[in-house]
Amino acid sequence: MKADAANATPPIRVLIVEDDERIAEINRRFVEKVPGFGVVGIATDEPQALELMSVLEPDLVLLDIYFPETSGLELLRTIGQQHRQADVIMITAAKEVEAVREAIRGGVFDYIIKPVLFSRMQETLQRYESFHRTIKQLGQDNASIGQDEIDRLLQGSTKKEAPGPGASLPKGIDKLTLDKIVQAISEANAPLTAEETAKRIGVSRSTARRYLEHLAEEGKLRADLSYGDVGRPERVYFRKNK
Repeated sequence: MKADAANATPPIRVLIVEDDERIAEINRRFVEKVPGFGVVGIATDEPQALELMSVLEPDLVLLDIYFPETSGLELLRTIGQQHRQADVIMITAAKEVEAVREAIRGGVFDYIIKPVLFSRMQETLQRYESFHRTIKQLGQDNASIGQDEIDRLLQGSTKKEAPGPGASLPKGIDKLTLDKIVQAISEANAPLTAEETAKRIGVSRSTARRYLEHLAEEGKLRADLSYGDVGRPERVYFRKNK
């Protein structure tokens, strides 16, 4: 048992840099649902982020762009200069082309727009885990790297292409229920929760949530977080503006 524990691969150490504590907590829970990852710290401003970077030496940073006193893009540059062992995934509401371009130039592994779907986070982290493991192994071998290995690394940091319009629906999604969900959202005058959608079409809340998340991942709906006066934030869904 002790030998197995000694040989176990240590989790990828993640630092979350996010000034909204509620979103930081959601991101923490998402990360810790993915095997092989552990959150070692949460920073809510630039001084705290730089201090934790130095003390904790994380493998991966989940970084927002918008901060009251600075820009996450400035932090990205600092991380690239002073903490080259760390990779960065941007998680932000920033959709400006120049922000995306600068983040890519800064070497981010991925760029995820808020609100984050768990499935999207999971897919990115799984790709990163493969990338991180391969880089670490190649470094331990201390050997030169060939074109095949480089191609695999670059492919590992690139999203898989989405299926075309003619692709079959994923398992657990049928067209009739999907059409009903789309109609319910289209007819609503306000964003709907999974529970509200379920009541409108006569299905369970979990079924409605599954279909709504599928439509959000396909880019056919927008998902956002609604913060009530009490309780935890709830996801709401609505049509995108054309």
